[in-house]
Amino acid sequence: MRTTVIKNALMVNEGELFEGDLRIIGQRIDKVAPEITAQASDEVVDAKGAYLLPGMIDDQVHFREPGLTHKGNIASESRAAVAGGITSFMEMPNVNPSTTTIEALDAKYAIASKTSMANYAFYLGATEDNLEQIKRLNPAKHCGVKVFMGASTGDLLVEHPQALEAIFRDSPVLIVTHCEKGDVIANNQQALLQTKQQLTINDHPLLRDAEACYASSSYAVGLAKKHGSQLHVLHITTEKELALFEAGPIQGKQITAEACVHHLWFSNSDYPRLGNLIKCNPAIKYQSDRDALIQALHSNKIDIIATDHAPHTWQEKQVDYPQAPAGLPLVQHALLSLLDHVKHQRLSITQVVEKTAHNPAIRYAIKERGFLREGYYADLVLVDPKATQTVTEENILYKCAWSPFTGHQFSSRINNTWVNGELVYANEQVSANPETAMPLQFER
Repeated sequence: MRTTVIKNALMVNEGELFEGDLRIIGQRIDKVAPEITAQASDEVVDAKGAYLLPGMIDDQVHFREPGLTHKGNIASESRAAVAGGITSFMEMPNVNPSTTTIEALDAKYAIASKTSMANYAFYLGATEDNLEQIKRLNPAKHCGVKVFMGASTGDLLVEHPQALEAIFRDSPVLIVTHCEKGDVIANNQQALLQTKQQLTINDHPLLRDAEACYASSSYAVGLAKKHGSQLHVLHITTEKELALFEAGPIQGKQITAEACVHHLWFSNSDYPRLGNLIKCNPAIKYQSDRDALIQALHSNKIDIIATDHAPHTWQEKQVDYPQAPAGLPLVQHALLSLLDHVKHQRLSITQVVEKTAHNPAIRYAIKERGFLREGYYADLVLVDPKATQTVTEENILYKCAWSPFTGHQFSSRINNTWVNGELVYANEQVSANPETAMPLQFER
């Protein structure tokens, strides 16, 4: 059984920073101590004072398989993820066909078991008439049910009050929601088109505004309180919505909230430069909203940071705003963007670890992951805060081959990533062997 000793690391775990060594035996963390003596047969990694973090657990990605694999697939996007320090992901149901049955979920797990570089779980997508499928979800295997409340396409849009009541009443697993209200968006569009012939990207935060988000997220929170549901509201983008959530530690919360890395980084001032490349739903909004989201991370009104990684091809983005698809690729650079916030003292390194590793593990009750603890799976990332990493066309690993961060020099560099004790990223190279990844297990 392989043994690896990581020496001279600055470990970040459970609100503390401490210097020391960590030993991996097989798939798990065997020992964390101020000093560990390596044996001759051990593989030794000298961290040289770099941060050793639990790998990021990304609870919201779109890896596009099956059916949309010209944009990305589980193999390509999980490779980008581990290069970005993400060791586990939970993938969304809006593929083709939509993942709305247990059989479709099983098919995704089968693909991931052969091709994924990171640990994995998959959401079932709610529809207006698949309640019986939702009831079949296994709390120990399935991460949750995704409900698109008022803004989606195809069969994944759930608007009928009776259907929503039933889902919130009967779901055996965590409910996660995309909250934008369709009729508010439609009214906004009608009003905007009274003043101009065609909308542009600069109108995106006006079209999908704070009221569209709040009307939907407040509805979801109300349903969860009525039925005692476990609710996690994805990608909060507005200051107004923050009033819906309680401050404080995540333990024991019935209703939790998430922010995504692009909403913490970009604002409406970036639309003239990046255009459709940062078109996403819910929309990137205003600097005041971005600042409020960061403050909500400090107060713990926002519990988790994720990516909502959603690649489209470059060509698909090079059309007029109304036709451009929403979403952007993020997993390779998400953690680096958060470490830039640390450098500029907007967040602390312990907060980043809490929101990207500890809290996802707690909220989803993930078994033995998300912490630097003896006996836990060795999902680790070694980050050098004194080196830099510039995003170039040559080092982007997304299948779509572009990034909204192209040209940016991040203030940190990801040196190594381990998944279940296996070194899967080192020397700017991803391992060719995907056999280490495992399906996530949940203790609930």
